[in-house]
Amino acid sequence: MNIQTVGIVGAGTMGNGIAQVAAVAGFKVVLIDVTDAALAKGIKTLTGSLERLVSKDKLAASARDAALTRIETSTDYARLTAADIVIEAATENAELKNRILKQIEEAARPDAIIASNTSSISITALAAQLATPARFIGMHFFNPVPLLQLVEVIRGVQTSDETATAVRALTEKLDKSPIGVRNSPGFVVNRILVPMINEAFYVLYEGVASAEEIDAGMRLGANHPIGPLALADLIGLDVCLSVMDVFLKDFGDSKYRACPLMRELVSAGRLGRKTKHGVYKYD
Repeated sequence: MNIQTVGIVGAGTMGNGIAQVAAVAGFKVVLIDVTDAALAKGIKTLTGSLERLVSKDKLAASARDAALTRIETSTDYARLTAADIVIEAATENAELKNRILKQIEEAARPDAIIASNTSSISITALAAQLATPARFIGMHFFNPVPLLQLVEVIRGVQTSDETATAVRALTEKLDKSPIGVRNSPGFVVNRILVPMINEAFYVLYEGVASAEEIDAGMRLGANHPIGPLALADLIGLDVCLSVMDVFLKDFGDSKYRACPLMRELVSAGRLGRKTKHGVYKYD
């Protein structure tokens, strides 16, 4: 399949990041969200990210300008008829994703691929809600999308070979590195990573060490580039909590019980960098 236009539903952190890398790679992009304000915020973030790449001599100013001209924004799902693939990049909530995916299927061409950027929800279960599940696949990018190379390509039981082949090829054209993953809660990276973050919250909750000491311990003792609590703030505490809740439900194992401190911070609206306050405060 010759993919030339990428549709993206959701202009938040992941959606605008995917839009950026697709536009820089030369693809036309149709970015959809529910309000013009959400779209404007997404484009502002995307533009700022491109500006930083230009200032660091990692992207030519002409390439930045060309990328921005390739992005169309709209609140109208009908605009997705131009897309060869549509990537859902909404909040990590199964009910919301199912609703959006059905809207995408109604608007997209019958030959268009439909993908989800979910980080933990079953691809097989999401596909089962669609009339044409063979064209559905998981395409899990990592935050920040412009900087991190990995994309987990997750096949559901229903995903066709043609869909999987086309998405792996697209991932490489986006200058990303795909790994093939069997459908399972959390897939590979989050299955390992988020429980580690949750354990770091338990260590903080129990007063074993301060947040700064926990993060320093993992940076200096395990050679991690960023500590687990700072990473949680970067990912979003609400996202981490959602992933842990999915694990607990799908595996039925109490070892995936989210730390009460994580849940408490989410209830307080302290979600991390995106709210300027999580485990740490941000200016």
